[in-house]
Amino acid sequence: MKPDWTTGQLGDLFEIVTGGTPSKSNKEMFGDYMPLVKPPELNGAGIWSSQDWLSESGAAASRVLPVGSVLVSCIGNLGKVGISEVELATNQQINSIKPNTDRALPEFIYLLVQSPGFKKNLHDLASGTTVPIVNKSKFQSIPIHLPPISEQKRIVTILDEAFTGIDAAIANTEKNLANARELFEKFTSEVIFGDPEKQGWQKTNVSACALPEKGAIRTGPFGSQLLHGEFVDSGIAVLGIDNAVNNRFMWGKKRYISEEKYEQLKRYTVRPGDVLITIMGTCGRCAIVPEDVPTAINTKHLCCISLDKNICLPEFLHAYFLYHPVARQFLESRAKGSIMAGLNMGIIKELPVWLPGIDEQRRVVARVGELYNEILRLQSVYEQKCSALMELKQSLLQKAFSGELTDELVERQMDEAVALVKPPAMQRISSENSQG
Repeated sequence: MKPDWTTGQLGDLFEIVTGGTPSKSNKEMFGDYMPLVKPPELNGAGIWSSQDWLSESGAAASRVLPVGSVLVSCIGNLGKVGISEVELATNQQINSIKPNTDRALPEFIYLLVQSPGFKKNLHDLASGTTVPIVNKSKFQSIPIHLPPISEQKRIVTILDEAFTGIDAAIANTEKNLANARELFEKFTSEVIFGDPEKQGWQKTNVSACALPEKGAIRTGPFGSQLLHGEFVDSGIAVLGIDNAVNNRFMWGKKRYISEEKYEQLKRYTVRPGDVLITIMGTCGRCAIVPEDVPTAINTKHLCCISLDKNICLPEFLHAYFLYHPVARQFLESRAKGSIMAGLNMGIIKELPVWLPGIDEQRRVVARVGELYNEILRLQSVYEQKCSALMELKQSLLQKAFSGELTDELVERQMDEAVALVKPPAMQRISSENSQG
């Protein structure tokens, strides 16, 4: 730390304000006069509005913060930050640093509370076993280092410019991933599936693809058949939305019923290769039950389809359901509410399916799988890029608040950001698309 920097505890250098919330029963305290900010609304940017607003009397009874106050979440999700762009108040989960322009630029303090050192101190001071809490006294004790105002201005200018560039690189990286996903879906729909009539595929529906037995298409137990209180710590697994929500089977929250309860609900047993479709909550997601699934049943939130695999492969129906335009258009036209919020078993049974022979189904599944694996690879690459870009921001913050920020360092790290944002090639999709 340079000798002309001032060192002290946060509360000795700035006035700290802990917010509060008027009683909800006191309705005259609420209106449209002043924002009442809560931690979820601290998004690392300027704060000028809120879901909850105080009336003039509510504002008069609150601890009003001036423009330039730095807001820090100190209960629950520690370290979420914002800076006030208007006069506002906060709830009791936020400790705020009121501006003192003789000591520091508000923009400098706003950056400081995002630095790795400040965040570490904040988390080290937390108490509470389930919900971490840093009270006002502990918050005030956090040590900080303040350079002269001229150096603060230099640091703010450099970091603002660098962060603008890094944020743009992150946005471009996320856009590249979105474009890759869009290209995958477009290519799958238009090239892999193509025009089914021209290819001689036969039109049928999901019901005709199921095994010719009662309950081949089924939802789980309703109402009093399975109560929440009947779940146990181990036994027969119960599958729900979380097992299919990512469009591939994943183990989520573990739910079990006893062997005795299972005997009553055997007809809801899922089988390896069954296709699961979410029909409540997050609707329209699809997954295939793996071969190694233990004995399990599905909940009412899932439609479970046992297919006649001589007619339709589970992997083909899975890809068809997710990517074929006929399937998507049918579901969107039949679903009640928004974003397929009202699927039911009847809709699923009627879903039209353009079906090729089994060998062609295998070829379609193989091509979709290759492209999907390419998308997974790209997603991993892009996630690593975003993580590296965020680390660049943290590195710059750490250097800035330890007195080591130089123009040469920023230039070098911005060159790294530019290199990171370059998208990797999607050679398989690009080459196949040009041939198609």
